Amino acid sequence: MNKLIRGLSLRQAVAINTIDMVGIGPFITIPFIIGAMNGPQCILAWVLGAVLSFADGSVWAELGAKWPEAGGSYSFLQNLYDKKKWGRLLSFLYIWQTIIQAPLVVASGAIGFSQYLTFLIPLNSIEQKLISGSLVLLITFLLYRKITDIGKISVFMGMMVGGTILWLILSAVPNFNSSMAFTYSKDAFDLTPVFFLGLGQASIKTVYSFLGYYNVCHLGGEIKEPGHNIPRSIFISITIIAVLYLLMQISVLGIIPWQEAKDTPFIVSLYFEKIYGHTIALVATALVLFIAITSLFAVLLGYSRVPYAAAVDGNFFAVFGKLHPTKHFPHISLLVLAAMAFVFSLLFKMKEVITAIIIMRIIVQFLGQSVGILLYHQRFKEESFPFRMWLYPLPAFVGIAVWIFIFFSADWFYIAGAISVIALGCLVYWLKENRTA
Repeated sequence: MNKLIRGLSLRQAVAINTIDMVGIGPFITIPFIIGAMNGPQCILAWVLGAVLSFADGSVWAELGAKWPEAGGSYSFLQNLYDKKKWGRLLSFLYIWQTIIQAPLVVASGAIGFSQYLTFLIPLNSIEQKLISGSLVLLITFLLYRKITDIGKISVFMGMMVGGTILWLILSAVPNFNSSMAFTYSKDAFDLTPVFFLGLGQASIKTVYSFLGYYNVCHLGGEIKEPGHNIPRSIFISITIIAVLYLLMQISVLGIIPWQEAKDTPFIVSLYFEKIYGHTIALVATALVLFIAITSLFAVLLGYSRVPYAAAVDGNFFAVFGKLHPTKHFPHISLLVLAAMAFVFSLLFKMKEVITAIIIMRIIVQFLGQSVGILLYHQRFKEESFPFRMWLYPLPAFVGIAVWIFIFFSADWFYIAGAISVIALGCLVYWLKENRTA
């Protein structure tokens, strides 16, 4: 059988999304977010991240239900635009970016894992690199199996993730200091350029923590009843994680003074240490490390289907379209992305890759899809969709506005880098098309 199996249920799809969203991200980025806003008003960045997730998730839900195929955005961009012209170019650019940014996403989680591990075990920089690289190899081994087995593993991982965050939140209840959590400086909400710059910088980090709500779209060819289960899994996972993130940030602010929290590399470890002592902090840190593993599991699972979809479509190297002869998953695609993630985990630092991951994807993928769905509805007004976004077209417009705000909140170095990657991709596409013409 040389095709993907629709073996993932709604519960398993929600679990895969959830463990993708909650990785090492929030536990690494909370200090950055507090520091960018300089106070408890950092909650606004989490709210903006949640709003963007719901708005952009509405676009993904509609597209995923309409075209439930492997590869997610690759298929969406082709169908939204002319497959022979703009759609072919944009889908190629998406694959071009994915080959770079997907391994960066995996590498960022592996690097964050090795950094947090230093709370348990003293490690020098070289030892941290060895740990991060070894983790990528472990995740690859765990994914080298049938999709039905992966679905069962994902549900277990999702329960562990949810339980850990609930423990964090509930631990704050008897120890919560409301005056510390909600005491703002007089100029905290002055709507100056500095305020919006800080909000933009902080929102880049919260959006990084929310990313993953669309992972089921990458696995569209393996979801049961995709017209119903893809939209449901997206909104269920966003709702769960948005509530948990907001409560988690408030809990941290009520236990650790924000002036101290913004400078600690081990925010969760310090949090539990202040409440329960050092021994329990070690246990909590171990759970954070487990969460990091679960997220990388879901991330690499989803992204491995993207080059596969392009190869099957004839728009990428044919070898990526091969399925494992007995386990029926795109093993070549998985191994190549894992190899690149392994190399990146040895080369880069956590803070360097977070902004690059977000900014690189905004123009082609996120804006491309939001603008594309608006244009598609104008061209094909009578076409039916298994799911239509609520309050159309408001979510698409909100998503476009927030993505543009975040894009121009980044340093010009990252903006220039994102544009350069697109320009280079256009050149490669032109050379490829003219060579095969």
